[in-house]
Amino acid sequence: MSEHKILYLSRADVEAAGVTMREVIDALAVAFGEHGRGRTEMPPKPGIHTMPDAFIHAMPAFIPAMHAAGLKWVGGYPTNQAKGLPYITGLLILNDDETGFPLAVMDCTWITAMRTGAASALAARYLARPESSTVGILGCGVQGRTNLEALNVLFPVKNVLAYDNHLEVAERYAQEMSAKFGLSVTAVREPREAVSGRDMVVTAGPILHTPHATIKAGWLDAGAFASLVDYDSYWDGAALQEVDKFCTDDVTQLEYYRSIGYFQSIPPIYASLGELVTGQKPGRETATERTIGCNLGLALDDMATAPIIYRRAMERGIGTWLPL
Repeated sequence: MSEHKILYLSRADVEAAGVTMREVIDALAVAFGEHGRGRTEMPPKPGIHTMPDAFIHAMPAFIPAMHAAGLKWVGGYPTNQAKGLPYITGLLILNDDETGFPLAVMDCTWITAMRTGAASALAARYLARPESSTVGILGCGVQGRTNLEALNVLFPVKNVLAYDNHLEVAERYAQEMSAKFGLSVTAVREPREAVSGRDMVVTAGPILHTPHATIKAGWLDAGAFASLVDYDSYWDGAALQEVDKFCTDDVTQLEYYRSIGYFQSIPPIYASLGELVTGQKPGRETATERTIGCNLGLALDDMATAPIIYRRAMERGIGTWLPL
């Protein structure tokens, strides 16, 4: 019997593959087009929960058109920051869709960060005003960074206001993002400053079972778009009810989370991201609509991104081969 090998890609290897945010956004556009047409397989992610507000999830998906099949095993622990550890950690297994054999095992930290930002930007393509140039970021961690990076790819971003529970974190974020993207990024002391007057708003704090509901009714301007990366953790129910179009990347999974206690105060779901991408439902229709894209983070995103990394790593000779 011939020897089978898998390619192991560490976090450094994944980053060294050099996949760009534009490439990830383009891959997700294809994946969500397939999802909207019912051509993907993605069961709701099962998980275990060893601590309050923490999770370890199994996230399988298959995108036939992209020959992408596999599973991500990912944990999110809000208390990790105090231990000097990242909030999100895990591994991704990419399989051959013809034989089922695993092709690669790779760190998923970079993938999760990039594909989540890409999904927010893809939703914004359909739900935000094209001329949107001001952004509010609430939660200045990894997702605050990659969501801004992705929005900056698709929109003429000029001015960013950043809020975090820890002012020094927001100030460091402002310095780093200003230098990286050449934007005007300012740390603010009050969360409302990062919401009111913004064309686009991203809430990227920890996912909480009980929302802290910081964002109140009247804060989000008419015509603004918001991306909820942390479920509804940042939002008061009355603020959510002001929204004209509440969309999500996957309705089935959102309904599952609602059944276990999340999303208790959201308005009716208008559309899935797949429906927007395929044109089954129109996105923004007026300049004054308040719109939301609730980004649950799907295995679909990961399986659209992982094959690009795998191919690039193969081309560049990156990674370590291991016997299976």
